[in-house]
Amino acid sequence: MTATDNPETADVLVVGSGIAGCSAALAAARAGAEVLLLTKAERPDDASTDWAQGGISTTRGDPAALADDIIAASDDTADPDAVDVLVETADEAVEDVLIDTLGIEFDETAAGELDYTREAAHSERRILHVDAATGTHILRPFLNHVDDHERIEVRQDTAALELITHEGRVHGVVSDEKATGTPIYAGTTILATGGIGALYGQSTNPDDATGDGIAMAALAGADVADLEFVQFHPTAYAGKEPFLLSEALRGEGALLRNAHGERFMPDYHPDAELGPRDVVARAVETEREATGEVVLDVSPLEFGDEFPGIAQKCRDRGIDGNEIPVAPCEHFLCGGVAVDDRGRTSLDRLYAVGECARTGVHGANRLASTSLLEGLVWGLRAGEDAAGAEPEVVEAPDLRNRDPDLPERFAAEKFARLQRTMDEFLGLERDPGELARAGAVLRRLKGEVDAYIRTRTARDLYELRNACVVALLIARAAGENPESVGCHSVVEDEPAPEQTAND
Repeated sequence: MTATDNPETADVLVVGSGIAGCSAALAAARAGAEVLLLTKAERPDDASTDWAQGGISTTRGDPAALADDIIAASDDTADPDAVDVLVETADEAVEDVLIDTLGIEFDETAAGELDYTREAAHSERRILHVDAATGTHILRPFLNHVDDHERIEVRQDTAALELITHEGRVHGVVSDEKATGTPIYAGTTILATGGIGALYGQSTNPDDATGDGIAMAALAGADVADLEFVQFHPTAYAGKEPFLLSEALRGEGALLRNAHGERFMPDYHPDAELGPRDVVARAVETEREATGEVVLDVSPLEFGDEFPGIAQKCRDRGIDGNEIPVAPCEHFLCGGVAVDDRGRTSLDRLYAVGECARTGVHGANRLASTSLLEGLVWGLRAGEDAAGAEPEVVEAPDLRNRDPDLPERFAAEKFARLQRTMDEFLGLERDPGELARAGAVLRRLKGEVDAYIRTRTARDLYELRNACVVALLIARAAGENPESVGCHSVVEDEPAPEQTAND
């Protein structure tokens, strides 16, 4: 452990630059704090928010109806108190930040009114959107606004490697700005590091979604929860370089058909294509296995006019007709670092917001278009609450960088092994008998990485370390939950054949 003679300090340190991180930084600055925002992103599309398609849910004046839909989609596992926080503050947060402060021009009808769309498991049209690229249209002006704020410094291409802790309190992070790490001390630290898409071979998330915040918090002793609930989106393009086919397509009438041309979702759920994501994803995979293919039929839509961005992506891949091959793809982690209604973790002065946090809103399965809303609401609440603490300089972890660099493909090859393990054992369905095997593979992999990271300080190694930690936590949580609920589907063992007296 080392301390520095001229330490860098901030009132509030935010790690991550998606909607949750930007919201936290804005709220802390509004409360009078000097804010430093670190992000390993170098451009907006490195952040998960930029990849969000469908939109951001509002209540349209009926919080109770949205709350009912959230809880129903969660398989009745969402925390009602957390859901109440979300729905009671949703419209005010959207109006204040997205419309009044950032001036987001959400799509309008021909009559000049806001064009609300509907997505799966929503009982009504209440989702604001910009084409089907809402995340991009929110994040870029948000980043510009935060970057121009006099109380906020944004530092790009900078990763947090370790939390600085002392006696149960978090005092900041060690960043990768120097070869052996740079301590940055803060009165409070807010993790907004996004999801875990890089742990899977196929994901709708950016490649740098390596679970950094969850891993750093867990290694520091913070509580985590609900990590078995990894949500798979039912309609990602099934070819190389998958991309998301927004739920808004099905909300506007697109249909799912198997290789025989049969529409199958009415056989799986009363709401058919608009059933909860976990139900639709498993149905799509079942039909793919049974018939060989599932397509999203967009012929009921004016596809090119209503969804020009998605239509262009299809054309770029040679899809000119109305049938788009689809398959489930890792999309969102419903669990994470356990937090309260202000984003406070079990460690003093450490907050977590956005996808890396477990607020309780999503329970075992997330309702469509609530991720941006959750990041906005909890980011604002955490940022406001985090202001007011003074930074304190303590000893920081002493990172070493004395051994030669590893081969260029070392981290990539280890990541490939990690992804194969997650795809095989921790995908849409989990076999209890195989989860122990997955855990053993992941423990060996983490041991190999730990052996190297003790003497080398490199971002890709720490990302790999973080991914291994989170993968192990997911495998452990899945193994400890024998019940199929929401995203966590447990394959029941086949019963042994009955023996007869002649056997």
